[in-house]
Amino acid sequence: MKTINIKLPDSTVKEVPYGITLYEVAGLIGKSLQKAAVAAELNGNLVDLSSVVTEDCSLAIITFDSEKGKEVFWHSASHLMAQAVKRLFPDAKFAIGPAIENGFYYDIDMSKTLTPDDLVAIEEEMKKITEEKLDIKREEMSRGEAIDFFSSKGEVYKVEMLNELVVDKVSLYRQGEFADLCRGPHLRNTEQIKSFKLLSIAGAYWRGDEKNKMLQRIYGIAFPEEKELKKYLEFLEEVKKRDHRKLGKELDLFSTHDDVGGGLIYWHPKGARLRTILEEWWRKEHFKNGYEILYTPHIGRSILWETSGHLGFYKDNMYSSMEIDGNDYYIKPMNCPFHIKIYQTSLHSYRDLPLRWAELGTVYRYEKSGVLHGMLRVRGFTQDDAHIFCTPEQIEDEIKEVLRFSLWMWKTLGFTDIKAYLATKPEKSVGEPQRWEKAQESLRKAIEWANLKVEVDEGGGAFYGPKIDLKIRDAIGREWQMTTIQFDFNLPERFDMYYIGEDGQRHRPFMVHRALLGSIERFVGILIEHYGGKFPLWLSPVQAILINVSGEQESKVKEIYAAMIDKGLRPQMDLRNESVGYKIREAVTQKVPYICVIGKNEAESGTVSVRKRGENNSVTMAIDEFYAMIMEDMESKR
Repeated sequence: MKTINIKLPDSTVKEVPYGITLYEVAGLIGKSLQKAAVAAELNGNLVDLSSVVTEDCSLAIITFDSEKGKEVFWHSASHLMAQAVKRLFPDAKFAIGPAIENGFYYDIDMSKTLTPDDLVAIEEEMKKITEEKLDIKREEMSRGEAIDFFSSKGEVYKVEMLNELVVDKVSLYRQGEFADLCRGPHLRNTEQIKSFKLLSIAGAYWRGDEKNKMLQRIYGIAFPEEKELKKYLEFLEEVKKRDHRKLGKELDLFSTHDDVGGGLIYWHPKGARLRTILEEWWRKEHFKNGYEILYTPHIGRSILWETSGHLGFYKDNMYSSMEIDGNDYYIKPMNCPFHIKIYQTSLHSYRDLPLRWAELGTVYRYEKSGVLHGMLRVRGFTQDDAHIFCTPEQIEDEIKEVLRFSLWMWKTLGFTDIKAYLATKPEKSVGEPQRWEKAQESLRKAIEWANLKVEVDEGGGAFYGPKIDLKIRDAIGREWQMTTIQFDFNLPERFDMYYIGEDGQRHRPFMVHRALLGSIERFVGILIEHYGGKFPLWLSPVQAILINVSGEQESKVKEIYAAMIDKGLRPQMDLRNESVGYKIREAVTQKVPYICVIGKNEAESGTVSVRKRGENNSVTMAIDEFYAMIMEDMESKR
């Protein structure tokens, strides 16, 4: 019998019969692995388990536990859902149905406007299909044959996509009577999708273009086991509770108004107070860490954006120009060109560097209405931008310092689970190779020095420079991309930036973009969800609510309020003619750190009854003791 050798991820080599399927190979490795297998990586290519092995190769069996495995599983679940929809609503036409970060969706054109009850019916049909144990089979046909096939079924969106492809052959996946245009790979059989839930219905324009037809998008999630689905649905409930849009309204922090402009944030007094606290702390710490603060205009002439290249490669994200004195002006989508213009106002020597310039600069970028999402996806936002200009000899220490400062700020803000993602030089790039090497080496060394978990994306950098992205995990385990440390070899060339070196000659400076929080709007949205609205004392827009028992204590409450204001604290009074119980219940819903009640006894004895957030019992203490406690909490950033 002819045999072949398969190299496994642990470098062991397994001898197997010629022509064996990858599913059978998984069984030879281990029955539990075979049961968990969803696809395979053959010589680096993701393939179906039904693929056969005909030559020596390297192989990795893919399970649901990996990102690639989840993508295969969820993409197969989207096909399962589409098949169920087609059975229940025969006139349905399908656009795209990809796996996404958390589950899958399918965009569907149909005469019936779907309701939550329809989702229940679709789920029931999906269960029937899994019980039918349909094999999922890959087929290949010419592009012309595929166009004829989908045309005969009235699948106009598939035909449109096929007409745009420049290939001779395409692949389809069949399960029972259902067939879909797809690259794959997929699961072997519908019975593998044991647990699923259809989550919501939304509208989505075909190709994301508002000029096209609005389709119905069904979102769903699926897992190999019921317990995993249950755990995920519990997670979703927690996400709902923490939704920054819901809490933003309940806590009176911000609002949005589509009637006067979507994607624009209106900061209410308490939200503005929270933002002010953050910005003042941000500025103070930047000054302490050797940065200077800049302020730059909101608009600039078109020549600036032509020089920077934004009008060439970013114009679709910029707002239309306005004519002023016969010149075209654009609202800024970035701060960096303005910082460069400031750099160019004087001649710089190597002795002047490094320059660390930071700005809380408000920028505007066009986002399609369908992707706008509270504070997390907006059209106008304030970016906590910084740019570092330095010599080649300084760059390694500068990157370490940027990373140290970033990590310190994140940990102070309550985020301790942080991971670095390093993106390196792509095939097409600008800048001298030795500058790329030095930049990448400085990023690698900084990550090692900081002892961070890291994932390397080889070749994933921008054409103008390598970068580090820092991703944080919030209180419920979600990962958010936040800090970016990005080299730029493009703008210094475009603007002909230079400094005079020790040799008296012109030299190109290293330029590093650094956004720490990303944007104030998005960060505050994440902060609301991370803390569930229960901000630590030092960030709380209202730190204590002072409540009187009767009108007799009103003057005492005002006295305590004034004393707290003098100490730089943020109290609020509730002097309404309501019961104490009612006022306490309302204060609890506002999630303030302290609720302080002053009755007759407290007013006479110079004490206050203090109830900490999350506790049911109050403690009576001297007013000065309360002041000292709250000041200590402030200082320690608790």
